[in-house]
Amino acid sequence: MDTITDWDDAYANRAYIKDAGIIVDQWPVDAKTFRDELSQQGRMRADVAYGPHARNRLDLFLPEGKPKGLAVIVHGGYWMLFDGKGFSHLAKGAVEQGFAVAVPTYVLCPEARISDITKQIGDAISVAAGEVDGPIHLTGHSAGGHLVSRMVSATSPVAPNLLSRLRKTVSISGVHDLRPLINTKMVETLKLDTAEADRESPALLRPLPETDITFWVGADERPEFVRQTTLMEAAWGSDAVVEITIEPAKHHFSVIEGLTDHNHALVRSLLAL
Repeated sequence: MDTITDWDDAYANRAYIKDAGIIVDQWPVDAKTFRDELSQQGRMRADVAYGPHARNRLDLFLPEGKPKGLAVIVHGGYWMLFDGKGFSHLAKGAVEQGFAVAVPTYVLCPEARISDITKQIGDAISVAAGEVDGPIHLTGHSAGGHLVSRMVSATSPVAPNLLSRLRKTVSISGVHDLRPLINTKMVETLKLDTAEADRESPALLRPLPETDITFWVGADERPEFVRQTTLMEAAWGSDAVVEITIEPAKHHFSVIEGLTDHNHALVRSLLAL
């Protein structure tokens, strides 16, 4: 792999994805359609509070019948963009497989630091787990991929009484070593320093015992995202069950599409089917 000299370019996605703006604009449209459908069926609980901030809210989507367990989907956006409601439709595959799905929104940088967001996601999981019995499965995309990896790191904020319920984690196009971000313009918003990057980088931490995690990335993503994915096999492979999946013909924005299809390999991996 070539030496990276422009770290902003290394983490740039939109500039390298055809019709990126159209794809991003379609996400909230598809999300609202899914929310409306489940709301009409009485299978959605909106804006469940998991903390004091207005953004400490999650939407809970319910399957037909008793849930087989809980899946949590954490949105991306470099910890500084978007909210959970723009990604509701990604719950579709797991819901159709019989799982309840929580999609949290969190306080963004710079109002929060990445370490604060890590704690928020732990709190969201605790509240969602109090609403749904059974095993807990975690997935997230990009910044969300980082956050779900943190949930199964040794310094996880997940409540100790819930750790035994964690069954499977799928980190999609996650950033697992935060140190390179210090070299980007994003650091002005993230307020990230070396100490926090060390504390919040899953690649620099040990996984929780008995962690089963898949690191998933699109083959057509920026090389840095592929590198950030494959490095986790060396970082965690001796201490956890680790699988690396590089999905053909997928870029950073299309790689999450599989979550909407209950038979897609991404959903089957997440739910350990």
